[in-house]
Amino acid sequence: MKSSPSPSPTGRRARTGRPAGRPDRQGASADPTRDIAFDIVEGVIAHRRMLDTSLEHSAAARMAEPRDRAAAHRLAATVLRHMGTANEVLAPFLKREPPEPVRVVLLIGVAQLLFLDTPPHAAVATSGALARRRGLVPFAGLVNAVLRRVAAGGAQALEGLDQPRLDGPPGGGPPGGGRARPIAPALGHEPPLDLTIRPGGEPPPGGELMPGGSVRFAAGTAKVADLPGFAEGAWWVQDMAASLPARLLDVKPGERVADLCAAPGGKTAQLACAGAEVFAIEREGRRIERLRANLARLGLGGVHVIHADAATWRPEMPLDAILLDAPCSATGTIRRHPDAMWIKRPRDIATMTEGQDRLLAAARDMLRPGGRLVYAVCSLQPEEGEQRARAAEALGLIADPFTPDELAFLPQARTPEGWLRTHPGMLGARGGMDGFFAARFRRA
Repeated sequence: MKSSPSPSPTGRRARTGRPAGRPDRQGASADPTRDIAFDIVEGVIAHRRMLDTSLEHSAAARMAEPRDRAAAHRLAATVLRHMGTANEVLAPFLKREPPEPVRVVLLIGVAQLLFLDTPPHAAVATSGALARRRGLVPFAGLVNAVLRRVAAGGAQALEGLDQPRLDGPPGGGPPGGGRARPIAPALGHEPPLDLTIRPGGEPPPGGELMPGGSVRFAAGTAKVADLPGFAEGAWWVQDMAASLPARLLDVKPGERVADLCAAPGGKTAQLACAGAEVFAIEREGRRIERLRANLARLGLGGVHVIHADAATWRPEMPLDAILLDAPCSATGTIRRHPDAMWIKRPRDIATMTEGQDRLLAAARDMLRPGGRLVYAVCSLQPEEGEQRARAAEALGLIADPFTPDELAFLPQARTPEGWLRTHPGMLGARGGMDGFFAARFRRA
């Protein structure tokens, strides 16, 4: 556990009589970047909304220019990536726990001072102004005083701090996982951009070929839609680790295959490009529209896109293979979604595992005898990965371990059981990868 206080749900009122955190445009000029960043960070830590959902809820974001929204997203993500360290830096300067909106302002200030190279006078001044705009006038002096002291210490404030522990998953990471320390360095910066190249397609120039065939570009690469080959459908965005489950299903031309929970469509595209007849099942309306748009750009109109709940949908004939990339806590994606570290509760994991078991049972029923299933989650939690693999065996599915040859390009990802387990610290010197678990089974 972190030694400094962690943000807790909002609901307090500042001593102005106005609800704490409500914008007050009367006393300070607008600063859309920091206003939006405040909305995002407060939405994540107070309301347990995902970063992008908090961005959608921000009134300031709806009126802002795209460049301000992008800058705010970067600032908020930096706060979330370094929140444990920032709280530790603040602790000596706070005699008592401030109202949560005040702590959000302070966290934004520390992120600017220590992790974004904002000039000290600008970081302090804009944070004080943010406090005033948010109806926190009685705390503006506190914000200025604390951040001035942080600025005076500069980078020395970080000396002696165990940042891998402080900025890793709360509580030290998944129980028994032992991955918090190797994961932490990958969480401190924006991840690179990975592309999967369709057969015969040309990758944009300047990329690095990764194990498994993904092509990697540095963080901050130009807008995806502006890269060569986008309009022609030569490739799609897909983290290196996310490309592995479909590869390990090893579908053959003409096989009847289902991609359950298919959006946004990267794995569906892999299966279709391998020559399979693919049934792409997606329950959520907004996500299925994105799935259709992605497949249309790639020219994969032959995929059967089905708007249905995979737990209850059944094919007309038994299937040869199924890819089940199940809904999960998404803690494996914390490099690009640092909010995932702060929004999940233990009861959320329990709800997820119940749904995963229902989907595993449904997938079993869809397969022909001898048919293959790859179960995958972008989660670091053993409850959603290793424990679900054992639950699948209890459902009557027969384990079909990945062989050393199949994972020869990434041998460190193969577990003793023959499962796949990646984490963000793997290949860390080359930019890391998402955390994924995958296991393969056959139906008796």
